[in-house]
Amino acid sequence: MDALADFQRRKLLVALLEHNPQDDAPVVIADSESESDAVDRLVSMHHVHLPKLADYGFIEWNQDTHEVIKGPKFDEIRPLLELLDNHEDELPADWL
Repeated sequence: MDALADFQRRKLLVALLEHNPQDDAPVVIADSESESDAVDRLVSMHHVHLPKLADYGFIEWNQDTHEVIKGPKFDEIRPLLELLDNHEDELPADWL
């Protein structure tokens, strides 16, 4: 549950549900925000959220290429992510 406790981690994991690594389209983590907020978000993703998700095995993160793909334990969390995604309209606005 800790993996889903933060908005940025939830958004990234849900985005990976349908992400095809063979597509060139990037996964969008942030919508419109100020430059300062964008920098803060990138710093927290790099130093907190991506390492945590990688430690849990939900993602594999290549720090050199900045690529994130599904990790070996992603399928363990997939049912919960699909439930969140399928019921997004029933969740509070800041959940996904």
